[in-house]
Amino acid sequence: MQKSVRYNEGHALYLALLARKEGTKRGYLSKKTAETNRWHEKWFALYQNVLFYFEGEQSARPAGMYMLEGCNCERVPAPKGCAAGSAKDAALDKQHYFTVLFGHEGQKPLELRCEDEVDGDEWVEAIHQASYSDILIEREVLMQKYIHLVQIVETEKIAANQLRHQLEDQDTEIERLKSEIIALNKTKERMRPYQGNQEDEDPDIKKIKKVQSFMRGWLCRRKWKTIVQDYICSPHAESMRKRNQIVFNMVEAESEYVHQLYVLVNCFLRPLRMAASSKKPPISHDDVSSIFLNSETIMFLHEIFHQGLKARIANWPTLILADLFDILLPMLNIYQEFVRNHQYSLQVLANCKQNRDFDKLLKQYEANPACEGRMLETFLTYPMFQIPRYIITLHELLAHTPHEHVERKSLEFAKSKLEELSRVMHDEVSDTENIRKNLAIERTIVEGCDILLDTSQTFIRQGTMKNSSIGMVKHPWDSNIHSTWTVNFSSTETRAAWPVNMAVPADTSIWAKVQERLESCQLFPFLTG
Repeated sequence: MQKSVRYNEGHALYLALLARKEGTKRGYLSKKTAETNRWHEKWFALYQNVLFYFEGEQSARPAGMYMLEGCNCERVPAPKGCAAGSAKDAALDKQHYFTVLFGHEGQKPLELRCEDEVDGDEWVEAIHQASYSDILIEREVLMQKYIHLVQIVETEKIAANQLRHQLEDQDTEIERLKSEIIALNKTKERMRPYQGNQEDEDPDIKKIKKVQSFMRGWLCRRKWKTIVQDYICSPHAESMRKRNQIVFNMVEAESEYVHQLYVLVNCFLRPLRMAASSKKPPISHDDVSSIFLNSETIMFLHEIFHQGLKARIANWPTLILADLFDILLPMLNIYQEFVRNHQYSLQVLANCKQNRDFDKLLKQYEANPACEGRMLETFLTYPMFQIPRYIITLHELLAHTPHEHVERKSLEFAKSKLEELSRVMHDEVSDTENIRKNLAIERTIVEGCDILLDTSQTFIRQGTMKNSSIGMVKHPWDSNIHSTWTVNFSSTETRAAWPVNMAVPADTSIWAKVQERLESCQLFPFLTG
């Protein structure tokens, strides 16, 4: 006799009490029994990932409960038996049915129904979200956002301290200037000659003084107007205008890029992730992870960076951007994995498109108005150009940033780091593509070629040869070759000697010449298939 499963019934009853009072979703539903296939109306209450049902709304003890972790809920059509013409069948036809599918064999699905379509949609959505794993994923996302925000707050505190010190220095300078003005006024009072009572002054003298005061004011205003106009036309002002325009364009480009990432994640990644969890998935979770590697993390990173840029624009005309790049740079290493995986992700996507169900589903996603007619491959390509776009923007920004500017050195440092990251990603992509090409060539050779399995081999050129028996020259990196020497393949064909992996005819005299001219090279003969 199989033993029953023990559980802490007291805690289950406590959770049932919480579900009746604070449940995510509560109400009457009809439940189909597995033994008699009859429908019975029960009062259901959903609390976290546990679904309780009671005989009635006032029942204190639950009649049963279902664990929803790892389950899937979907709408189903009405049973075929409801199509008869009786009044009872017409009433049943108006019911809205949905099923809870448990993720393992041997467990019958839970069939439910309700009278209101909106209520049924709410129940399906609530059961969809009743997953502890989804809560963990959401918590991880929130923790990443919290860490980024803490870094931004620390940076703002440092900037606030710097500004506070500057204000203190300026207050000290103002006090010094005030003391100098007071001293000058006292000196002026001592140097001013004695003047009699203004009432006894000649009216003509008063008129002359008024004219002189007016002229002095006019001359002063004209001088300042000339100074302002000269500055507006100066190269420095023109450079500052161009610099501001570059910053504004960068904010617009970043906003567009964040929108593209949002479409990639919300119109493709998350729907495909849900489709992979369905009963008949058109794509596996591993393929989804391979196609969209780090896409969601990249979107969160650039959302925070975009918010920082908009905050800087709000403080215009003071545009300080270097500290934002200081926060962004350590996070950009996630682009290395994305770029390294890009070609492989496109291959996985092409293989998945061979499945008709997946291809149909993907075309449905691409028809979304938010995609604007663009394919998934287009959105996967956008992150590939973001690092070069930052480099170009910083180059233009530095071209219009004076050498004595407060953030000149920080921008140069950010540009150098981005260029270094771009070179590393380019080298990794080149090495990966080189290994894939060598492996593809090695598979076409009947007996194989161990030399091509060496990661130090570099792909130079691929093509057909007239000879079936050929030799390969493996050239060490430190040897010297005369690049103008040629090898005769036939009476009418000549080619320049290549630095590495050069193919020559399997002729004894030619091989001897090759060994004579290429002293430090080694010959490895093989036969083509």
